[in-house]
Amino acid sequence: MHLDEVFFKIVIYLLAAVISVPIAKKLGLGSVLGYLIAGIVIGPFVLELVGDDGEGVMHIAEFGVVIMLFIVGLELHPSMLWRMKRLIFGLGGLQIGITALIFSLITAFFWLNTAQSITTGLILALSSTAIVLQTLSEKGMLQTRGGRHSFAVLLMQDISVVPIFAIVALLANQVIVNPVEAGVVDEVAQSGWIQLLLIIGAVSIIIVGGRYLAHYVFKLIAETGLRELFTATALLLVIGIAVFMDAVGLSPALGTFLAGVVLANSEYRYELEDNLEPFKGLLLGVFFISVGASINFNLLFNNWQLIMVILSIVVGVKLLVLYVLGRLFKLEKSHNMLFAFSLAQAGEFGFVLISFASQSAIYDEFTSGVLLIVVALSMLITPVLFIVNEQLIQPRFSKGQQEQADAVEENGHPVIIAGYGRLGQVLGRFLNANGVKLNIIDNNPHNIQYLKKFGYKVYYGDMTRKDMLEAAGANTAKAMVIAMSERHQIDKLVDLAQKHYPHLKLIVRAEDVAHDLILQNKGVTGHRQAIFDSAIHLGADALQAIGVSRHQSYRSALTFKHLDKRFMKNLQQRYNKEDPHFMLETRKFSEHLENILLLQQKQPYREMDCAWDTEALIEEAKSNENDNEVN
Repeated sequence: MHLDEVFFKIVIYLLAAVISVPIAKKLGLGSVLGYLIAGIVIGPFVLELVGDDGEGVMHIAEFGVVIMLFIVGLELHPSMLWRMKRLIFGLGGLQIGITALIFSLITAFFWLNTAQSITTGLILALSSTAIVLQTLSEKGMLQTRGGRHSFAVLLMQDISVVPIFAIVALLANQVIVNPVEAGVVDEVAQSGWIQLLLIIGAVSIIIVGGRYLAHYVFKLIAETGLRELFTATALLLVIGIAVFMDAVGLSPALGTFLAGVVLANSEYRYELEDNLEPFKGLLLGVFFISVGASINFNLLFNNWQLIMVILSIVVGVKLLVLYVLGRLFKLEKSHNMLFAFSLAQAGEFGFVLISFASQSAIYDEFTSGVLLIVVALSMLITPVLFIVNEQLIQPRFSKGQQEQADAVEENGHPVIIAGYGRLGQVLGRFLNANGVKLNIIDNNPHNIQYLKKFGYKVYYGDMTRKDMLEAAGANTAKAMVIAMSERHQIDKLVDLAQKHYPHLKLIVRAEDVAHDLILQNKGVTGHRQAIFDSAIHLGADALQAIGVSRHQSYRSALTFKHLDKRFMKNLQQRYNKEDPHFMLETRKFSEHLENILLLQQKQPYREMDCAWDTEALIEEAKSNENDNEVN
């Protein structure tokens, strides 16, 4: 394929997505159904804009599923995964086993031989990780009880990929008559122990590398300050693990999911997620388009009755099995319906298994073609099943049963500190000493490493990104202290917080007088010039050094702060009106302030003025005692 043809295909796929997805979202159909419809429209049986290359595009776009599972893994701590073991191995294992058994018996009863029926049962037992997780995330249902049960089953299905492949290879060994091909399959079947050792070694490498090496690599990359380099590192990590896992015969999606879980406790997890999210969404969209384009409508139209019957049986049986299992695992009715309707389709891995079974002579051309259409159509109607559940099923249940389950991670900290430089460190110590729990965001890897040692809840990443603020708990926090040192970053974060989190009380570091005025114009009530108080206290110390009394120095500092605050408020009003006499007013204030402070210094000294200065009184008493002892 020439370069101009490649660009043409890219334009077609992107244009189809840009047109169809907004329309589908507007109609309440969801983005996934929009992508699938786009694939049908540009496919070889409607506009014929894409043809035989659809399958190749699908294989490339499946990388979106790999990235998605890596991101899902980042959101699951190993402890959470361990707590879900009953759902993963119990519920997931039962779903695969029972569903595969039922479909194997049904297909064996009608027309398929033993090898074909077992293979078909295993294929139809799987569900679509890509469509289900994307739709659940899009609708905010992934953290519901039904959503988490669905995720557990999908995870078990990904774990079962390698055993299913091995079973299909063994079945192929029984039907292949070509001695050369049979020898190849025999060799695969007999290398089971070697394969098992390779898989154990690969998993160990990922766990050890993620736990002990990844931190230093990410820290090194973060120190460069180049965001694009961090993006490249994130892509390299996911692609490298996917290739590595594929080479040892393990599911790339499962391998990247495991890597995500290992890195779930890393301070760089949110930056990784932010950098990979756009690639995940784009590749998943292309994957769904390619699924729609892969439907063979000629075969569908010629055998539509048979295909519709098979599709109905597949969806009906899976709905029934899932519902019964959900009840067995104590799911409330509303969550159980979500669980059943979300997993009632066949999965994208079915395309790979059907192709492998065809090449291994398990399926003939007609059987593989029909199964491919059934798998594609079942994925196509999944968004419709979600709509049916939402519009027709869920309204029958009380709203009390539809509450979301506890989030995977509860932030619960009332204050966020954005920027943990010198100012942020003192501020953090002060708030922590007062029992205030903090969530800290910073983009300095040295600060991150330092804070982790003291047990702070810290996030590495760009503080001016909405997703980073959400990760740090901006939706539930009460206040955010913006202690960054770069003025344009401060202004950007203030605008972002005021737009998306109006409930947050902002306390903002101002760089200078002009910046202070700008913050006031933005409606920020909690604002302080970064060095103002320190400068005043140093000035008071300087007055004492040249002979001014401690009381007078302290009083001058308080007077200056009080008058300056009042002047700034008045100045802000004139600043709003762009008063041409702005500088004149500033000079008048300086002269007025100087006169007041000089007048204070000329006031006569009184003994009671020093009564508050306990330190000076203690020093004077000690000095008198020493004098008495000498005498």
